[in-house]
Amino acid sequence: MTAGVAATVPPASPPPAARPEPRRRRTASQRREARAGLLFASPWLIGMLTFTVGPIVASVVISLTDWSLASPPTFVGVDNYADMFASRDFRNSVTVTLTYVLIGVPLFQVAGLALALLLNLKLPGIRIFRTIMFLPAVLSGVAVAVLWVQLLRPEGAVNNTLRFFGIDDPPGWLASPDWAVPAVVLIGLWSIGTGAIIYLAGLQNVPPELYEVARIDGAGPVRAFFSITLPMITPTLLFTLLNGIIGAFQVFDIAYVLGGSRGGSGGSLSFYLLYLWNEGFRNGRFGYASALAWVFVLVAAVLIVTILKTSNRWVHDESEEKP
Repeated sequence: MTAGVAATVPPASPPPAARPEPRRRRTASQRREARAGLLFASPWLIGMLTFTVGPIVASVVISLTDWSLASPPTFVGVDNYADMFASRDFRNSVTVTLTYVLIGVPLFQVAGLALALLLNLKLPGIRIFRTIMFLPAVLSGVAVAVLWVQLLRPEGAVNNTLRFFGIDDPPGWLASPDWAVPAVVLIGLWSIGTGAIIYLAGLQNVPPELYEVARIDGAGPVRAFFSITLPMITPTLLFTLLNGIIGAFQVFDIAYVLGGSRGGSGGSLSFYLLYLWNEGFRNGRFGYASALAWVFVLVAAVLIVTILKTSNRWVHDESEEKP
């Protein structure tokens, strides 16, 4: 009997669907405020469309053409990209740039951190020393390059110093294809003051009580550095690493002054941006140069995004420790 009664009970009907609220029409005052906001933002919007979005779209279109200022552009599709990867000069510029990145960026990071540890010591006159070490970083790149052209001459100060220490056959530096990129790295080491100051700021933000606890537990300076200092400044390491990679990819002025527009002996200083500039402004191949620019942007973007995506594995985030 109970089963029969239960069978006759109709199933519960689903609740009626909630009706969407009618869209409220904006009042006249709200429309006036919106128009006023667009009016005040219009200089920025026009500037962005004219000087940012427009040139970006134009460069994409130009990269698909064969164009010089003396003739109208001709659509060639992806021929510029095909010619690029078949060019020996393109491969040489990539090799030179990657060699500088692989040698220079790690060396600049280590040297900048070592200098920051030195600048973090509480010694008499340390503030004056910090100022002196930072001065090369504020000089013009062209001025620095002109100075080092004189220092790296075969009879310049660098080689004379090496001879003083017993090296009778010092490197040819800018005249030698094998030593040209190390010469640029040497110049970069002279200007690590910016990275050192950033590292110094990171070091001074490490809580001092962590070192006190480590000292009580018997940890020495080396153990405290690898267990406390290095993990705590990993956000600073990430920042300086990204800045270093971006700066290494953008070498132009120093390479131009040291090696000339043709990139030095045998193209040993033909960095990517210098090669791009030569193709665009010396050879008049603006379509090819635009294709080079887009390959440069895409490769740099992929590398930076990859570093950011993997940074959570080694960057210490204090916010994750808070409840």
